[in-house]
Amino acid sequence: MSAASSASTPVPAWLVRPADANELVAEVWPGSARRDDDGAVTVGGVSAVALAEQYGTPLYVLDEDDVRLRARRTLAAFQSAASRHGVSARVYYAGKAFLSTEVVRWVADEGLAVDVCTGGELAIAMAAGADPARLGFHGNNKSVAELERAVEVGIGSIVIDSLVEVERLAAIVAGRDTVQPVLIRVNSGVHAETHDFLATAHEDQKFGFTLADAPAVAARIREIEGLRLVGLHCHIGSQIFGTAGFAESASRLVALHADLLAGGDLPVLNLGGGFGIAYTSADVTTPIEDLATGIVEAVARECGARDIPIPNLAFEPGRSIVGPAGVTLYTVGTTKPVALAASATRLYVSVDGGMSDNARPSLYGAQYSARIASRESIAEPALVRVVGKHCESGDIVVDAEYLPADVEPGDLLAVPATGAYCFSLSNNYNYVPRPPVIAVRAGEARVIVRGETIDDLLARDCGVTALTNEGIA
Repeated sequence: MSAASSASTPVPAWLVRPADANELVAEVWPGSARRDDDGAVTVGGVSAVALAEQYGTPLYVLDEDDVRLRARRTLAAFQSAASRHGVSARVYYAGKAFLSTEVVRWVADEGLAVDVCTGGELAIAMAAGADPARLGFHGNNKSVAELERAVEVGIGSIVIDSLVEVERLAAIVAGRDTVQPVLIRVNSGVHAETHDFLATAHEDQKFGFTLADAPAVAARIREIEGLRLVGLHCHIGSQIFGTAGFAESASRLVALHADLLAGGDLPVLNLGGGFGIAYTSADVTTPIEDLATGIVEAVARECGARDIPIPNLAFEPGRSIVGPAGVTLYTVGTTKPVALAASATRLYVSVDGGMSDNARPSLYGAQYSARIASRESIAEPALVRVVGKHCESGDIVVDAEYLPADVEPGDLLAVPATGAYCFSLSNNYNYVPRPPVIAVRAGEARVIVRGETIDDLLARDCGVTALTNEGIA
């Protein structure tokens, strides 16, 4: 079937029929992913078959070395780009992408700071032993309790998102022998070319202040003795390829930065994250070194045009560090061919997970890839849709993919690029327990987040009074 889409064919224009439906496209999979002599996919030197046998499925698998390598490479790229202009760069790992104590330790080991946006994320970072001075706190509705805890532990910076928050912080720092550094989140008006729900810098949305409103906010912060305004922050969206959006946003932020210098120093400009990754073979990513160079040079140009010093820079990647390192394993339960037209058939492949472990396709229409992970096949590629077990027609894991036509119940299926936002958005819809997270490295596997059991789900139901081996007594 042609890859060109039409009204009568289910094949999207970007999806190309592969010559080999067993191939692991390097850009999409963790760097360690390959097939062993038996044809099984291995990650971090550990076989998918062995992982499924030991831990069951669905199963989140995270390549520790891949996460560490991407963290190191990202930090080096931005520090190098900044140093060429005589300033420093700090890289925060955006914890919302995936957070556990182990991942906090990995990125901290590699020199990254950590960005959190709730009291729970702050608690995880602190439990991991993170230096609170190297934490940043985001969020559009930080509670008084969350802000009190952040100030109490000595958090490095708080990103201000509303005037209500300014006054909450003013009350918290009053009478304390401390000065809390803060940044102002600003909407630059640049709308990244991405899904509407992922774009977070256009003005009609919940985050931050407009460029016009920010000066008044800055003036109020500077009136408060226990607060120190250290800079501006902007995040233009997620899953962004290229530097054009960042450059345009930087030009507007630098103009505001220059105006605010009249009221005092602003040593930091935080340009957020949102760097895109490859989910399918059609995605062409931008090397992080090119992104870093392009973004920093844009800031330098704008500062030069205004004859002001370049501030120190900060960035907040999450998906680009942890996303490609993750693979989710499923077991195929049923397969079912569905005739769509006289010349078009789609094979529905149902797996034992779905929108409870990966909500992104349902939320955003996100595209993913898939491969049989337990074996290789010489069967011709067949068009498939991988779906979950939930009672929703929108419970789609992979909307369109080519798998060997002999995919069958009992096969292991691997979906790559699931390290970001899958675990973070996981849920118990239809009372499905959330899967464990397994870290792999150098041929060894270990649990870093315990999976849930049916007993865990029942334990939260106050109407359950007793349990037997069969379930509810």
